[in-house]
Amino acid sequence: MDVASPPRYRRYSRAGPVPAPGSELPAYSRRNTLAAPLQPPRDPTEHLFQLVGSNGKAWATLKVFSSAKSARSLPTFYEKEKVNGCVELHLKGGDCISAVNVRITGRIITGAYSDGAMSFLDLSTPIWGKSSEGSSRTPSPTDSNKLTGRHTLPFSISLPRTVDITTKTDTQTFSLPETFLERDSLVTVQYDITVTLSRGKLRADSHITTAFGYVPSSRPDTPSILRQYAYTHNLPLSGPDADPHGWHCSDPIMVSPPKSKSKTRSGPVSCVFSLPKPLCYTRGSVIPCMLTVEGNDTAAVDALCSPGSIAASLQRRVRYSSKKSKGKETLEDCGTATWWVSGSAQSTSHCRYMEGEFRLSKDLRSTSDIGCFSVSYFVVLNPFTKADPNTKPLAIVPVEIATMHAKGPRAQFYAPPAYELSRQARDACDIPYMNMPGVTTFGSRPF
Repeated sequence: MDVASPPRYRRYSRAGPVPAPGSELPAYSRRNTLAAPLQPPRDPTEHLFQLVGSNGKAWATLKVFSSAKSARSLPTFYEKEKVNGCVELHLKGGDCISAVNVRITGRIITGAYSDGAMSFLDLSTPIWGKSSEGSSRTPSPTDSNKLTGRHTLPFSISLPRTVDITTKTDTQTFSLPETFLERDSLVTVQYDITVTLSRGKLRADSHITTAFGYVPSSRPDTPSILRQYAYTHNLPLSGPDADPHGWHCSDPIMVSPPKSKSKTRSGPVSCVFSLPKPLCYTRGSVIPCMLTVEGNDTAAVDALCSPGSIAASLQRRVRYSSKKSKGKETLEDCGTATWWVSGSAQSTSHCRYMEGEFRLSKDLRSTSDIGCFSVSYFVVLNPFTKADPNTKPLAIVPVEIATMHAKGPRAQFYAPPAYELSRQARDACDIPYMNMPGVTTFGSRPF
């Protein structure tokens, strides 16, 4: 599509006399959109955590109301949500509580001991005590300074969006990182809710503690107009030539092609690797990519453009450090791209256009950085499998992983059915399939 010269349209949409200037427009009836039933919001999930006495009955219960899908999972809170809950007490006459406090903490744990943990969040809120004047949470009539009997103490705590971290040189502001709990990882980002029931001097306090998940709100910027148009109308994506402002293109990469049957090597082949802008993509979505391969030797170009020869991967790097240890990092592949011959760009005997895409799992941790802990991602174009062995990547592009979809139409899958992943891999993503001409579909997915 030629962006510089848009198509021409008729001035009026139907035949008939041109309306005279100043004539009144016909009356229209307002569409009553409010009459349609609205989907009611989902009720918060209730999580229970209890302290049980010697008689087998709970005498203290922490109730937390979160956005988690199941009460069996950890409580989950999203950015801008409040931590809502209550503490229910059933106290006998011989057990009196002098204060009730709720504490929310966030820590980066890099070892089994206290010197391997760094606290970046610490919020303490008293919900009952001697200073809780004007509150409806009154003590029992027998003792004005202590709680006995049955009581329900609600609380609502706002989580900050950012925290200030002080180092030896300065103080920096960081966004709260997402919860990071992985079985094979040596670093953990953990949030906890702790209720402390104080009994005063010479008596042990009681605690109820549970971890909870935190999810920040991050969203990519709006993609290019042509990419939005393609998603809206189920059209192929426009490549870098038609949409130059919508793609990030690498510099030309010179690749040595494989030896021919006569054991002679032809001239070098040039390739350009492209990713769509902005370089931020939503987990559970897709990363489209394109590769242009050009050379004088047709056989060499064909060999490099076979789908099995192109190797591109999404890598995650986790960096962390503690008070007594130097910085460490781990690298992990989070997916590989699927490739096919482009159907939107016309290839020639000396130039091939390849399209690909990465399927992003909904379980990917979002990009984060809080000084001593960071999660970052890179799209890596590895050496061609049918070219000379080379340990260095051909291209490395830093990208970000967000938790929310960009405003506008959502990205779609474009891979032909022959290159589809297994159903389990498809279910790990959260976007619809594009209905391409000639592809039989069942529901919203190729079948």
